[in-house]
Amino acid sequence: MTLDLRIFTEPQQGASYDTQLAVAKATEKLGFSAFFRSDHYLAMGGDGLPGPTDSWTTLAGLARETETVRLGTLVSSATFRHPGVLAIQVAQVDQMSGGRVELGLGTGWFAAEHAAYGIPFPDKRFGILEEQLEVLTGLWGTPVGETFDYSGKHYTLADSPALPKPAQGQVPIILGGGGPRRTPALAARFASEYNQAFPEIEAVGPRIGVINKALADAGRPADSLTQSVALVLAVGADEAEFARRAAAIGREPAELREHGVAGTVAEAVDRLASLRAEGVQRVYLQVLDLQDLDHLDLIAREVAPQL
Repeated sequence: MTLDLRIFTEPQQGASYDTQLAVAKATEKLGFSAFFRSDHYLAMGGDGLPGPTDSWTTLAGLARETETVRLGTLVSSATFRHPGVLAIQVAQVDQMSGGRVELGLGTGWFAAEHAAYGIPFPDKRFGILEEQLEVLTGLWGTPVGETFDYSGKHYTLADSPALPKPAQGQVPIILGGGGPRRTPALAARFASEYNQAFPEIEAVGPRIGVINKALADAGRPADSLTQSVALVLAVGADEAEFARRAAAIGREPAELREHGVAGTVAEAVDRLASLRAEGVQRVYLQVLDLQDLDHLDLIAREVAPQL
């Protein structure tokens, strides 16, 4: 099985639209399957200049300036947008891209960014996420010419024309999280992919087992859901280049080697191959230095062909 490699960025740390476009075009040219970005409005360390870019506004632009690479969020926060608005945004960007969009959706966790931009941040958010998934899939799945109604604790929709429709019909939904029961059950209901974000490496295989059990309990085959992880990327052609890339993102080489896809090319291949052996089918490579496009080129030339 060939391991699917995707590029994942954190633009809130400081990236203009043009910088993201350059990375997305390199992602496409070099043969990675997708360009994904986080959905955050506040930097986590550093000044974040020139300031945040909205994920779905950015992806709309990229939809028109790329041709083949898939586009998505890892992950959008359910606190940021009403599900009806999000359904329209995602469906429109999917149409604009010719059906290349995927939606990662989560509860949201970063309280400071909500405070900074006046976004409500309730203590209990799992029910909000669950209802958003019900509304999104309901709107997209309603036949053209029919209407959609929904009455929940958090959202009520009446006589919605449920338009526009995504070019794909149903946009692939990516869910993640570490809950023992509710999160796996939610993934079994709604997700086409389950993502482990920056897990401890030894925990990856057992977590896949938990998700597969939830799928079985829901009467769903294990191969109907893609298993993925997101890990930080820092690889060099030699030790000196790796050390330079680690320093550029303010991380210690030993820590990167323990937690990420990091070190020399051979080490990166070994880490990715071991993940594949645990049942991982897709890896999001978190690229933190968006100016270093040679980094992507190295992975495409030296690492990907070995997987």
